[in-house]
Amino acid sequence: MMNIHEKYVFQCLKKAELGFGNVAPNPMVGCLIVHKNKIVGQGYHEKYGENHAEVNAINSVKNKELLKESTLYVNLEPCAHHGKTPPCADLIIKHQIPKVVIGCVDTFSEVSGKGIEKMKNAGIEVIVGVLEKEAKELNKRFFTFHNKKRPYIILKWAETTDGFIDVDRSNQNNTLQDNWITSPTSKKLVHQWRSEEQAIMVGTNTALNDNSQLNVREVEGKNPLRVVLDLKLRLPHHLHIFDQSTPTLIINQIKNNKQNNLEFIKIDTQQDLINQLLKELYNRNIQSIIIEGGAQLLNTFIESSVWDEARVFTGNKKFKKGLKAPSIKITPLNKLQFDADTLTTYINA
Repeated sequence: MMNIHEKYVFQCLKKAELGFGNVAPNPMVGCLIVHKNKIVGQGYHEKYGENHAEVNAINSVKNKELLKESTLYVNLEPCAHHGKTPPCADLIIKHQIPKVVIGCVDTFSEVSGKGIEKMKNAGIEVIVGVLEKEAKELNKRFFTFHNKKRPYIILKWAETTDGFIDVDRSNQNNTLQDNWITSPTSKKLVHQWRSEEQAIMVGTNTALNDNSQLNVREVEGKNPLRVVLDLKLRLPHHLHIFDQSTPTLIINQIKNNKQNNLEFIKIDTQQDLINQLLKELYNRNIQSIIIEGGAQLLNTFIESSVWDEARVFTGNKKFKKGLKAPSIKITPLNKLQFDADTLTTYINA
């Protein structure tokens, strides 16, 4: 059973989730202001570059005099630095809020305990670590980006019940229809996932064989940055990835060039491919990416153990022969059913 602090931090987490997909590269934050066990103000970080949760919550309190007798609850340490907005810790001090309860410390170097220290030095009672595990899980993309200096990496693929990710391509008569494995319900879910992450990546063969659009046409939301690995620039330009509809990076070994929404990024094939790729994305402030195939690209990440989460659909089909699906040799977190498909999720601890 939750105690009173956990109850309100839990509500902060729920408020914070409303910003999912709209606040990156900032974290998701929700805030409540409680006066004599009654919520008198609340808010969340709604959009990158706009007011933080604490600002919105304080602004929502009609009688500002109540702030001097209230507790502010927030799932992440209030910032202490000037970014696109002023420090939230300063605003809390200005309004003389006597008590602040925090889910977890912000490990971003510009904050990392400085907000807590500033508030304590101003005489505010600060409690930290309420529902800490849940608070860290909510902002796992943000923490991975700042702690590991790379995006949060989600591997995703669909495979048949007999373990294939693609049909046998030695038969030139095989079509896109032969290649489809999962149900429309699963497809819509994948498009929802795409809308929640900042980037999506495929390899050369997947782009060629599937003519992937890599967008979110099945749901409402933002298209992720498209990243395509095409080292030798052999993909024909009639493919969807070259349609300029959304920003697209072509990772190759030949040239650097930018044409409107299409950018060619040259890498050194004598150096580690994944490290170069992730460094490029980190420098672009990309906090999360879905790797959607193909098998070779997915296996490269798996073998390097550079991934955080894997989502694997098993569709109710058999190819009998073709391209073998990747394999992850750890116990799955869970298995869920979607129509005739099974979704298995793995976490790389």
